[in-house]
Amino acid sequence: MRNFVFIVFFISVAVQAQTKMSAPEAEALKTLVKQQALTTKTISSNFTQYKHLDFLSNDIVSKGKLAFKTPDLVKWVYTEPYNYAVIFKNETLFINDEGKKNQVDIGSNKLFKELNGLIINSIKGDMFDDDAFEITYYKKDKNSQVHFSPKDKKSTKYISDFQITFNKKGDVLEVKMIEPSGDFTKIIFTNKEINIPLADAIFIN
Repeated sequence: MRNFVFIVFFISVAVQAQTKMSAPEAEALKTLVKQQALTTKTISSNFTQYKHLDFLSNDIVSKGKLAFKTPDLVKWVYTEPYNYAVIFKNETLFINDEGKKNQVDIGSNKLFKELNGLIINSIKGDMFDDDAFEITYYKKDKNSQVHFSPKDKKSTKYISDFQITFNKKGDVLEVKMIEPSGDFTKIIFTNKEINIPLADAIFIN
């Protein structure tokens, strides 16, 4: 169950009012975010995850810390309400469930490989692949929000809409994804630090 929750960890639905961007505004946002992504070498951030399931009266809330290091090292450590760590490294998914360790070969699994790329690009904020997604740009309060709808039919079995909210600097504030069922997960990043030293030892399971 925890593995499933992690795989769909950023699923959500947009409920706040928003205004669609003009073409020049969308291009300006793309340029800003891509520039930010190119200069991002490491990320350290706290996060709060809200998992919404229609049959539950309250969302499942989890908290933890994210570590990212280029080109493809990602570690999610859940500290509340349980201890659980997931590391993406060298096309392998390493899982540590309160001391019980397991690993999955992502390279031989197309779906996992796509999910890994999705995770890395969403963390960095570089998601603008017109071949893979139908992309729509919105202004939301003082921030920007981009919706990505997968074009691949296999992907739409798991993801109907993927959303990222950016601040004025082009940093990722929030990641969301909608499941075809309407269930969703929302991850909000806080206390984010960019390009601080992160030792490779952090990413050892």
